[in-house]
Amino acid sequence: MSVFTRVTAEEFSGWLKRYAIGTLVDLQGIAAGIENTNYFVTTTQGRFVLTLFEKLTPAELPFYLNLMAHLARHGIPCPAPIADRDNEYLGVLNGKPATIVTCLPGEPVTAPEARHCALVGAVLADMHVAGTSYDGALENPRGPRWWSEVAPKVMPFLDDARRGLLASELDFQSAHRLTELPRGPVHADLFRDNVLFDADRIGGVIDFYFAGVDALLFDVAVTVNDWCVDHSGEIDDVRATALLRAYRAVREFTPEERRAWPVLLRAAALRFWLSRLYDFYLPRQGELTHAHDPEHFRRVLESRRARPFPLG
Repeated sequence: MSVFTRVTAEEFSGWLKRYAIGTLVDLQGIAAGIENTNYFVTTTQGRFVLTLFEKLTPAELPFYLNLMAHLARHGIPCPAPIADRDNEYLGVLNGKPATIVTCLPGEPVTAPEARHCALVGAVLADMHVAGTSYDGALENPRGPRWWSEVAPKVMPFLDDARRGLLASELDFQSAHRLTELPRGPVHADLFRDNVLFDADRIGGVIDFYFAGVDALLFDVAVTVNDWCVDHSGEIDDVRATALLRAYRAVREFTPEERRAWPVLLRAAALRFWLSRLYDFYLPRQGELTHAHDPEHFRRVLESRRARPFPLG
């Protein structure tokens, strides 16, 4: 993602000696996203991804790394952390917690069709089913508690209409906690840029560093709100139907989930409107930076408030 912590080839070559994956051939910073520092790593034994964590702490990181390892063992095409010679996934590089994971094949699809959405729906359901046997515990880090902390920080930057929309939605969500829904590990950020397509199959699901335990339906709502919308924020019926149908073929929705769907679509839109407002108005500086326009998810939220899409 954005490069906040600079790593030279010489520095990394020394650190790489902790691993049995060859010697360094090439090291390239990745200029996408806003949370961590990522590099593509090519060694004499293959291609990997180096991540230096800018916010997450060593206490939090085992949840994410062990989740990826668990899902990879269960056949999910996700990055598998590489253990060092001491059998540890996590180390420290240039003062930051750091890990190396496998590099997966494929490229993101920026203009998905129904066939892409169907594959995404199926792999999301596979991830949820595989996650039922994962015993890690970490509440969704961008859940309601985070919303209440961040909202006051962005409110001063908003006009009256947007402040009113944000306050109204926060009040609505506080009245709908929906604790009876099926829960488990969720990716929570399964956007188009986090799925790699290798021809007509999914080569990889990446960037698990917003994962946590939450309602599985929240994960579905996050995914629909990105993969199945047009530029105005409206849901495309064909793509959404394809995604949800493929998901249901693996894991059927409960009656409680069907009733909660409109609320979770709004919650997913609120979460990303808030995060984009925060990143836009209160950015951190990196060597390579990339901030998203928060207005897109304002439109998505207003659309979900006006016209919730049926779960099927």
